[in-house]
Order: sequence, then structure tokens, then C-alpha cells
Amino acid sequence: MSSGAYLLNLGLVPYREAWELQRSLAGAVSQGAIPDTVVLLEHPPVVTLGRRAEEGELHLPPGADVELVETDRGGKSTYHGPGQLVCYPILDLRRHGQDVKRYCRDLEEALIRTLAPLGVEATRIEGLTGIWLERPPRKIASIGIHISKWITTHGYALNVDLDPAPFTDWITACGLEDAQFTTVARELGRDVSIDEVRPLAAQAIAEVFELELEELPADAHGLWPQPIHEQLAVRG
Repeated sequence: MSSGAYLLNLGLVPYREAWELQRSLAGAVSQGAIPDTVVLLEHPPVVTLGRRAEEGELHLPPGADVELVETDRGGKSTYHGPGQLVCYPILDLRRHGQDVKRYCRDLEEALIRTLAPLGVEATRIEGLTGIWLERPPRKIASIGIHISKWITTHGYALNVDLDPAPFTDWITACGLEDAQFTTVARELGRDVSIDEVRPLAAQAIAEVFELELEELPADAHGLWPQPIHEQLAVRG
């Protein structure tokens, strides 16, 4: 049986601002003030360092217009930029099995289901994180999560239509030497907009986690117009 949840479809949001939003949402979900909430957005260029990041993973060129942020998510280094759909599910896993490995598998399944209607056949590869296309192995999505008191933050990043060069030129992405990265647009041989993929991502998350999503309105710029607690207070 599906449970009610909120969907926030946001625009281009700086990484630190989105991280603060996640923390606010996680606190509200933890207290039962709001239901599970799924956030879909894009980030300006940023390299994030997970808890397992090591020295030597960064190869940023001098003058690169990119932010560098250390985060509390799992994993190593990754790159975010416009043209990449980022999904932050803020879920109470006490309602979804209280199983971290299952949660990661469910995120992978949601990505596979997001890509299938586009004609992109994605898969898991044993021993590697994220979602891949095979022959040769090409990574199309990264996963990095944080769980505190069974509340999830962070999530996945799906390469829709962006230059994958920063993944290999700027960092040793996900700690993988010589990994190939690809995008939905590259695989399909056409331009693909984030807005084409958003509803597929939302539907897949809703199916996998059995959520009935209610989209909350953002402002004209696609950003959350006021602090989250004020918005939700208005909603009662």
C-alpha cells in the first residue's frame, strides 16, 4: 500500500544550499512533521568529496570554475553539474525495511526503471557502485547516501546531458581509475532535457518505494521560496 510523500521539483540549486535543505527536511521527516520527501534538482559545477575520499583523487585544472565541498555522504569523489539530474530522497527507513543494503539496491532499481522508458538498458555491475551500461562498462549514474537515525539524505546523480570530461579529467571519480562515463544523450544520440527525465525519475522512485507523490510548488525560479518550516506551517 502506497504512503503519501512530497515531491520538490527544484531548479539549479547550489550544493551547500541543497545540503542545508536536506538537513531541514530530514529533521522534519524524523519528527513526523512531514512525510517522506523526494527532491529533484540540478547543481552548478561542484566536486564533492565523500567520507572515503583520498588524497590524490583531485586533478582540478588551475582556474577551473567549480566549487569543492566535503560532504557526509558515503563514497569517494564525484562531479555534479548542469545537465545532471540529482535525486535526494529524504525517507524514514523505518517505513521501508530498516535495511541499508536494501535501500541502496532500491535506489539502483529506481535508476534502472528511470532509464528503461528512454530505451537505455542499465544494470548493476558486481563489486562496483552506481548504475552502468555494459560492453564496454560505462557509468551513467552515481549513488552516495547518508543515513542517520534511519533518515536518508543525499542520493543519486544521473548523467542526462552534460560533458562527462570532468569525471575523468578533474577527479578520479568514485575512486575508479580508467572508468568510462556516459550520459543519456550520448547513448541516444540526441539532446535530452532534464525536464524529459524528471517525471520518469519521480515515477520510478514512487513505484520502488511505494509512495504517492504530491508535488509542492516552488517559486518562479524553481527554488524553494521560504524556509521549509514556514512553507509547511502554511500547509497546516
